[in-house]
Amino acid sequence: MASQVDEQLKTITADGVRVRYRERGTGDPLILLHGYPQSHACWRHQIEPLAAVRRVIVPDWFGWGASERAPHADCGYDAEVERIGKLLDAFGFDAVELAAHDYGGHLALGFAVRYPDRLRRLAILNSRAHRTFPRTYYLLFGSLTIAARQPITRSALVRSPVGAIHRRMMARYVRTGSFDAEFLDRYTAWMDTPEGRNRLADFFAGYSVRLRPQLADLSPIRCPAAVIWGDRDVPCPYTIAEDLVKQLPDATLTRIAGADHYVMEERPAEVTDALLTWLRRP
Repeated sequence: MASQVDEQLKTITADGVRVRYRERGTGDPLILLHGYPQSHACWRHQIEPLAAVRRVIVPDWFGWGASERAPHADCGYDAEVERIGKLLDAFGFDAVELAAHDYGGHLALGFAVRYPDRLRRLAILNSRAHRTFPRTYYLLFGSLTIAARQPITRSALVRSPVGAIHRRMMARYVRTGSFDAEFLDRYTAWMDTPEGRNRLADFFAGYSVRLRPQLADLSPIRCPAAVIWGDRDVPCPYTIAEDLVKQLPDATLTRIAGADHYVMEERPAEVTDALLTWLRRP
C-alpha cells in the first residue's frame, strides 16, 4: 500500500523547494495537511471519498515525508504559517478549503486568523490547536526544543537513534490499529538518516510549546468550521476540542468516541463521514 501511494505523488515548487503531493478529483480545491511525524499517507482512507466531490490536494509538509526544506530554514511558527500561503500561491489558489491534523491544525489556525479571506472552510482534527499540551508532553517537546537550539545538545540529538526512539514511543498506535508496523516505519524512516535528523533538529529549533498569542482570538475565522476529535487522545485531549468549538464563530463538533490521536487512520469511515458533512454545509 505504501508504494502505491508514493507512485502517485506529484511535485510543485513552493518556498524555493520541491514539495511532493498527491492529487485526486476535480472542482473546488481541498487541502489536507498532516501532522507530526507523518506524511500525506495518513489521509489515505479519506482521499478517494473526498475526491468524489472536490479536487483534493494532499502534500507532504515542508521537510517531512518526501518534501524538501532548505537546510537550517526558519521553522518558527510565523514562518511555517506563511508556508501555507506560499503553497497556495504555488498552486495559484486565492482561497481553499482546508482540513488539518495535529501540527498541521496548529498551523492552519494561525493561517486562518491571519488570512481569513483565503479559507472557504476549515476543519481541525486532534491537534494542540490554539492551546498546548498536558504537562508530560509539554516537558517532552519543550526539552527537544531546548536541545535543538544549543550546539552541544543539538549535536547529541543529531547523533542519537531518534527514529528508533519514535518507533518505540509510537508503538501503541500500532496496537490500537491506527496504522500497522509498515506505516510506522514509513512515518519515521527519514529520521534514521543524518539529513533527516538534522531536519528534525531544525524543526525543533524553531518549535515552541508555549501558547501562541495570535491564537487567543479566533473570531476572525468566519468560515464554516468542523472540529473532529478522537476523545481518548492523551497529548491533545478532548477538552481542547470543546474549547476550540466555543472559540470558532461557526463550528460544529464531532466526537469520535474511544478513538486516539491518529483518528483518520484509526476510525477512517467516521472521519470521512464527518468531513463530507462539513463539505455539504452551506
